[in-house]
Amino acid sequence: MTGRQSLRLAQTIALRLLGVAVILAIISFLTFALMYLAPGDLVKNLLGNRPSTPEAIAAIRAQYHLDDPFMVQYWDWLRGVLHGDLGESIRMQQPVSQVLADRSSVTIILIVLSFVIAVVTSIPLGILSATRRGSALDRFASAVTLTGLSAPSFALAIVGIYLFAMLLPIFPAYGAGSGFGDQLYHLLLPSIVLAAGIGAILMRMTRAAVIRELDGDAITFARARGLPQSLVQQIALRGALIPIVTSAGLILTFIIGGTIIVETVFALPGIGQLLEESVLFKDLPTVQALTLLVAAAIGIVTVIVDLSYLLFDPRVRARELSR
Repeated sequence: MTGRQSLRLAQTIALRLLGVAVILAIISFLTFALMYLAPGDLVKNLLGNRPSTPEAIAAIRAQYHLDDPFMVQYWDWLRGVLHGDLGESIRMQQPVSQVLADRSSVTIILIVLSFVIAVVTSIPLGILSATRRGSALDRFASAVTLTGLSAPSFALAIVGIYLFAMLLPIFPAYGAGSGFGDQLYHLLLPSIVLAAGIGAILMRMTRAAVIRELDGDAITFARARGLPQSLVQQIALRGALIPIVTSAGLILTFIIGGTIIVETVFALPGIGQLLEESVLFKDLPTVQALTLLVAAAIGIVTVIVDLSYLLFDPRVRARELSR
């Protein structure tokens, strides 16, 4: 890579990251506004059923600056974030960064495990289904993916718990376990449930991309030249690589968002469950931090997928780096 191309690549990465930063700023403002306008009283949430006095209520409102104007509250939060301070969780009375650190390991393992299961099962199945179009395998794969696409995650989770935790007690029904090996065992069933619906999307997109390449002029020309079938399929897979990588990136973003439902059903103490509890409690600093964390993760995945085009497609690389 020449110096000019390296500079152009650095500019491309910087522009993508700048776009992510702008999106994060917009999302943070919208989330703050929605939480500010949402019904519910933080003072009542904190006091619970305990008797309250006007002095106690005034002290809580002063402590959390609840009487400050909206823009003042938002600016105070934003200024703290820009200085690396995510604030303190109102519900848990701990720094938000510490709360995130305590809850993130379960969610990270769940996301990685779900993504790996979806990729290693859906992409090969999609390729086989495309190369054997109209066969019994293709029809079976289409029926399985239709089931995965049609059933919502919470329904699949309930069915999974009934079948594999109650009827056949293979997996635990809830909880995250302790220790890395035990956590993998506890998170395997939730990961399979999460990967089922997402993997169905990836399988269908992989099948469509490979079929489009197999029906293209390049494959027709390759067959006319008498190339072996294995080589023809390699050419088709190379052409379908970018749509498959894009689809894999998209499902990873869906998995990040889908952990909320799965963690709630399986009672997993992860970030998704923390977000649900924090929204119900109106724990604004925690909700803001979690929203930004999820949005940043999705944004970074999107940037990586965009940059992968430069690696996999010489045409895109030549067009983007030669301007």
